[in-house]
Amino acid sequence: MKLPDNPRFATVCIHAGQEPDPSTGALITPIFQTSTYVQEGIGRHKGYEYARTQNPTRSALEANLAAIEGGRAAFAFASGMAAITAIVARLRTGDHVVVTDNTYGGTFRLFDRVVTRYGVTFSFVDTSDLVATARAITPATRLLFVETPTNPVLRLSDIRTLADLAHGRGVGLVVDNTFASPCLQRPIALGADLVIHSTTKYLNGHSDSVGGVVIATNDEDIEWLKFIQNSAGAILSPFDCWLVLRGTKTLALRMAQHSANGQALAEHLERHPKVTRVIYPGLPSHPQHALARRQMPAGAGGMLSFEVATPDEARRVLARFRLMALAESLGGVETLVCHPATMTHASVPPARRQAIGLSDALIRISAGIEDVDDLKADLDQALG
Repeated sequence: MKLPDNPRFATVCIHAGQEPDPSTGALITPIFQTSTYVQEGIGRHKGYEYARTQNPTRSALEANLAAIEGGRAAFAFASGMAAITAIVARLRTGDHVVVTDNTYGGTFRLFDRVVTRYGVTFSFVDTSDLVATARAITPATRLLFVETPTNPVLRLSDIRTLADLAHGRGVGLVVDNTFASPCLQRPIALGADLVIHSTTKYLNGHSDSVGGVVIATNDEDIEWLKFIQNSAGAILSPFDCWLVLRGTKTLALRMAQHSANGQALAEHLERHPKVTRVIYPGLPSHPQHALARRQMPAGAGGMLSFEVATPDEARRVLARFRLMALAESLGGVETLVCHPATMTHASVPPARRQAIGLSDALIRISAGIEDVDDLKADLDQALG
């Protein structure tokens, strides 16, 4: 199948990297569940030697995700954290990284408790503040690692401005695009060098696979990622690759509904007397609403957070949900709620959580694609 010239986003999601199976004509990419490949002779094979190094199902997914994000190549890993590890594994003793202060708890744990053991240093700063970010960059800085919107306080960073800053200092820009998805935000088009996703979330979209991906734009990064993917071996399985390929086919449709529900729930919560604060980039009350409209023009996504009066009240509300499920993760078709202070960000010290605005009374919602009136009713009865 040949894509038309300049295909639109939904078409790319469904068709990029997808070819009918030549042996059967199967429309959907098969699951090549094999560990090795028969070779025709010494040094002669059909492009595949060993399944850690290459797999046709993984190749199809990687081509699909590279096209969706507008990159040159993509590399699928066994988790989002494995994808991040592949990037930082390139750093050397003495290197320095500037990181968004309100980054995911697992990312903070990896950087603060693992990578620092090898002599790499990290500065956690508010990357929505250009002056503070510029001040944090030193001659030893190799990467600017940005998460936008952040998890869970949904602070935005201006990707284009940060790309100009980073490149002017000879620093690579990495953007974690998991919360927005490429449907709503295109970091490479805005100047990012590397984009990462937990494919577990919106790309898969069905809460039945764990994985990660790095999308790259330049030769050096591509060669390194190809090398480390094979050398370290934290690859995504053929079945998980197939599940994510199934997910990307409906990405555009799902994200439109996630965003519509997220917007409706945020507006509903903002009017509720028991809610003290709502954080959602699609609300005019969000301090970076103008940036959200410019950088995420197709919608503000399905992630929102809100606060109630006290931590005890937050626990009471979380115990009362009937339709929304209390669970970690996000981006599935079903709505999830969580308590970041004790769940996703439990590894972040309390003082740091307080500094980034993550209170113990904060509740995070990953809005699914259910009927929004049912979701509103569940919020009302839980808060009531």
